[in-house]
Amino acid sequence: MAQRKHTRLTAALIIIVGFLTVCPVVMLVLGSFSKGLGAVGSFTFEKYLSVYTDPGFAEVIGNTLVFVLGSAALATVLALFLAYLNNRTDIPFKFLFKILSVIPMMIPHVLFSVSWALLLNPSNGILNLAVGQLLNLENLPFNVYTIWGMILVEGLLDLPIAYLIIAPAMASFDVSLEESSRVCGGGTLKTLARITLPVLRPAILASFILCIVRCLASFAVPSVLGMPGRIYVLSTFIYRTVSTGFVADYGKAAAIGMSILVTSVALIYVYRYLTRSSERYVTVSSRGFKPAVIELKKAKIPLFVVMLILSVLLIVLPVLVLLYTSFVPYSMVPSARAFSMMGLTHWRAVLRDPISLLSLKNSLFLGIVGATLGCVLSIFVAYVIVKVRSRASGILESLSFLSFSFPGIVIGVGFMWFFVRTPLYATIWALLLGYIATYLPYGIRPLTSAFIQIHSHLEESSTVCGARLLTTLRRIVVPLLVPGIVSGWVLMATMFLRELSLSVVLSRPGTEVLAVQILRFAEDGLWGRLSALGIIMIFFSTAMVAAVTLLGSRLRPVDSGSASARKALPTAQPRETV
Repeated sequence: MAQRKHTRLTAALIIIVGFLTVCPVVMLVLGSFSKGLGAVGSFTFEKYLSVYTDPGFAEVIGNTLVFVLGSAALATVLALFLAYLNNRTDIPFKFLFKILSVIPMMIPHVLFSVSWALLLNPSNGILNLAVGQLLNLENLPFNVYTIWGMILVEGLLDLPIAYLIIAPAMASFDVSLEESSRVCGGGTLKTLARITLPVLRPAILASFILCIVRCLASFAVPSVLGMPGRIYVLSTFIYRTVSTGFVADYGKAAAIGMSILVTSVALIYVYRYLTRSSERYVTVSSRGFKPAVIELKKAKIPLFVVMLILSVLLIVLPVLVLLYTSFVPYSMVPSARAFSMMGLTHWRAVLRDPISLLSLKNSLFLGIVGATLGCVLSIFVAYVIVKVRSRASGILESLSFLSFSFPGIVIGVGFMWFFVRTPLYATIWALLLGYIATYLPYGIRPLTSAFIQIHSHLEESSTVCGARLLTTLRRIVVPLLVPGIVSGWVLMATMFLRELSLSVVLSRPGTEVLAVQILRFAEDGLWGRLSALGIIMIFFSTAMVAAVTLLGSRLRPVDSGSASARKALPTAQPRETV
């Protein structure tokens, strides 16, 4: 009986998750061979010929390669530097720097990009104006609207992803290998180059490839910093295709998106291969180990200053510049005159703007309701992946993580081809389904880890007492999953609140979200209103995370897992005869 229930549950989840992940891909493929949204099934190669024979497409490909490779390399190098200092040296306050290295994941990418535009734009950037006045320069020295400015900002944004991959490998490195190198006369730098980095090669390559995938999917930085300088990459080229002209060419956008999708899926396959083959580089065995702590000596203070500067660039500066700009009438260098001119003009304008208020309402709805529905689905999917070990559960696992390789703007085009023929088109529900489909892995991953820690004996005891599957999940499994549920909900809610690339394709009048409204303010040069709305966005995001974390700490069982499970077990009763 239990096996039959598991089979039905697995089949139902495969249908649901398959619809969310495979359907937009199928529609993207069909759309790329169709003449238009109203002519699905009328196959043609016209869109591919139009894209790949476009003289400007080669420049877009070149810009994309430089942007993606440069950003991924910068993020990986910075992550390697931070991971080494945080895990292998005696640098002061390393516990604080470990936290600061991943906090930028909580800052919406569009706001991070806008903050750097406010600092370094070539006309009135705050930092530009300050340096120009200090050095008495006729021309401002910096211009963030270049490919190098895009690489700098995207590299800083992708730093936490690379750090989370490299840091664990760096922390578990066996000291005996480095000690052997030093005994043979190798210094710190020589040991780092010949021993440490080669052994860490899988983690370094994995972080580099994953950063490439995220850069391919990036839209915030290319749109905020690239388009004003007329530097287009594949994501903004798709956006221009569907947002300019009298009629949006979704067929051409689908043809462009296919090249990004194929590249992303291939890179994710390489990433999974590298992580699976990493056991060949294992350095920690049953003999035990203790990570070596390298004394920085005279380099301690300079490196500590470098870490402080990086922390300011990653966290403090972006938030402060938004807060400052929201109060001043126009961009100006902080001074006594600037502080005397501060006011609430931009805040009043935003709070009286019906579209801004609607975008806030829609984003909160998507963040709260979408993350809740996504977590519920993630619980069932993670349960089948971990507890029901069958070929069908393996298919479900592959389907559930397929969307991790989907660039948002590309999958948005696929959903557009599907939704245009349904009542969901141009509604908030289209965004809700798109968000859940795109970010489902962010809910499944922490819940999968949580399920692994729950012994099957607890469920078997509940079944022996006559409880049904849903009763077992509700009364025993879910209370023990509270930490994983909180992590999954927080991840999905923050992703939903800041989502931009999918939203710019699916959002229509009446379904605007915060990220899209912020992008429109940036395009119109309304920096004060943008900053005020951005601070509101950060406030609600932080408040949601804090509230759910507090609620999760109160709901978490105080007793051990087995004790709380015993309390939740129903009273023993005879089982039904099958």
